[in-house]
Amino acid sequence: MKTAVVLMNLGGPDGLQAVRPFLFNLFNDPAIIDLPQPFRWCLARLISGRRAPIAREIYQVLGGSSPLLANTQRQADALQSILNDAETSARFKVFIAMRYWHPFSDETAAAVEAWGAERVVLLPLYPQFSTTTSGSSIKDWHRAAGARGLKVPTTAMCCYPAQRGFVDAVAGALGQVLDKLPREASPRVLFSAHGLPKKIVDKGDPYQWQVERSVDAVVASLARADLDWALCYQSRVGRLVWIGPATEDEIMRAAGAARTIVVVPIAFVSEHSETLVELDVEYRDLAMENGAAGYHRVPTVADDGGFIAGLAKLVRDALAQPRAIGCGEGQRICPTTLRRCPLADRSLGEAQ
Repeated sequence: MKTAVVLMNLGGPDGLQAVRPFLFNLFNDPAIIDLPQPFRWCLARLISGRRAPIAREIYQVLGGSSPLLANTQRQADALQSILNDAETSARFKVFIAMRYWHPFSDETAAAVEAWGAERVVLLPLYPQFSTTTSGSSIKDWHRAAGARGLKVPTTAMCCYPAQRGFVDAVAGALGQVLDKLPREASPRVLFSAHGLPKKIVDKGDPYQWQVERSVDAVVASLARADLDWALCYQSRVGRLVWIGPATEDEIMRAAGAARTIVVVPIAFVSEHSETLVELDVEYRDLAMENGAAGYHRVPTVADDGGFIAGLAKLVRDALAQPRAIGCGEGQRICPTTLRRCPLADRSLGEAQ
């Protein structure tokens, strides 16, 4: 059976001229701004116009474009190599679908159809589910596939916050950074995840709960009794109240105590603007200017062998079940109070 695996991520502008349309696509997503048209279109146009100059400066630091697609392609190549190991007779091809810039779901659905896929596995590169990330990408895929009349059995793996391959890859990378520090460093470890407006979490979005689950699993895997750590959230924009504490506040607190700071991206699996600029440049400057004894950032899991092997297991688990939505841990893990869990959300194709 020919199985298409579709890796899903945010996407990023491939040139400075793409920054504003990329931002427009982001803010025009109803999962991001929940307003009816044409109000959402007008607001997205206004916000993208205002934020584009700042965003262009960020991407200029990165050479004029986002590295996310190239980094995702390396993950796709590594995953395809593992899935097509000589020991299995299955045929796999790994595709990429980005939400807000090329390749869009429409382009990828056409490529999947042209390849002749007999089964599709959707695999968001967001370990923790949110309606604003994986949920939006999965819905957009079904829209694109439906528009083409692509009727192929499809399973979406919604989340894998404590999947062993992901957890061990993060713990291993963190351990390597900690081992290089002098004994007297006494580091303060900050697990940093992308933030989310509190009103979205209050509606039952499981993201914050799943991020906490990821951090707990990493700390347990690392097994260091003296680990001093905190979970915090970055990238806040706008005037809404966001979940916290904010990463910059935790950095200021640790820097004020002259601590060595170690930042761990816990919700990003690829390097992009929020790691290479926000964490590596802006937050580093904030820490050092306010008295930190040192600042270190743990790399994302990228194409770490254990992480990619974990993704391969998720794909095989998806093929072993007929459901439209699958969880990386085999069953629903979210508390029943989290109403937007994908295993209970009819809008994603399956009610439990």
